[in-house]
Amino acid sequence: MDFRENGRDYIITHKNSAMKYTKAINVLLKSEIPSVRWKVLANVLEEDADSAKMKSLQKEIKNSHLVKSLLINQNQKGEIVSSGDIYDKWQGGHWVLASLADLGYPSGEKEIKTAVKQLLVFWLNEFYKKEFIAKSKADARKKYGVPILNGRYRRCCSQQGNALYSALKLGFKEDDRVHELKKLLLKWQWPDGGWNCDKNPDADTSSFMESLIPMRSLILYSQTFKDKIAEEASKKAAEVFLIRKLFKEKSTGKIINREFPLLHYPLYWHYDILGCLKVLAEGNFICDKRCSEALDLLEGKQLEDGGFPAESKYYTKVSNQISLGADYINWGGTSKKKMNEWVTADALFVLKKAGRLN
Repeated sequence: MDFRENGRDYIITHKNSAMKYTKAINVLLKSEIPSVRWKVLANVLEEDADSAKMKSLQKEIKNSHLVKSLLINQNQKGEIVSSGDIYDKWQGGHWVLASLADLGYPSGEKEIKTAVKQLLVFWLNEFYKKEFIAKSKADARKKYGVPILNGRYRRCCSQQGNALYSALKLGFKEDDRVHELKKLLLKWQWPDGGWNCDKNPDADTSSFMESLIPMRSLILYSQTFKDKIAEEASKKAAEVFLIRKLFKEKSTGKIINREFPLLHYPLYWHYDILGCLKVLAEGNFICDKRCSEALDLLEGKQLEDGGFPAESKYYTKVSNQISLGADYINWGGTSKKKMNEWVTADALFVLKKAGRLN
């Protein structure tokens, strides 16, 4: 089965779904959104990132309406401003840079250097360097700094994890603050491999939501700097998900959360099986047999046109005005019957890395 993009032939072989996958990839390669085309070419078809074609595509991404919409509240200093702080959901600089990091935005661009610095400084302020022993849930909430309850740091590490991932993915590895973030994540890691901000003293299991993004950032850090300590920490974190088959309780086999098997884009700090499979694929953990059930579940959601739907979403509206739950971008909406290009591009990447799309 073959198809063409800009004169180049590609071949797909799959025992059941070659026609569907080919159809979906053809649709995505013709997308009006350059970031969607980039995701397919870079992640699924494994085009050379340094090729003239891919560099040209990244310039198109940088100048796209989507990127301009994301950066609409960037001031003359280069900072991304919002009504509250950098973490405003979902329009603060934290989320804008996380989106750019996932969209093929060019590496090391000076236009966002100040915004990246703003992000790193925010998540490395003195609050996160000060720690204290807490004796109760109330004690953990009222004091300044990061509490330690029953020997475990209680910290929402998806925040520092996202900052680290964004800075590295956007090409700012020379900023020494990325190493400070890595050290904090390693210090805050729980014995089972993940992270959690639960102030309940009895909580002894890592949170899926607080562990996925830090794991992703440590994977990228280890790959960027050939760092064995970060690599081992990411392997340990992967076990939090793998031992639960990505969405099931370890003891009962029941689905942990009804949103986990549904497909979303963007995930922000939330969790679903596609988001986890995507990170496990980036870390080369995707061929672990404990991913099989989640992969089967994902494949079962494939539509007749070969694409995959966004079944739920975490943004409430699309607006240029800062508003709780709003995003600057309509990421394709939701529909159980219609392909979502973002979800489809990520799903095809996962299936390719898992050996289910050759």
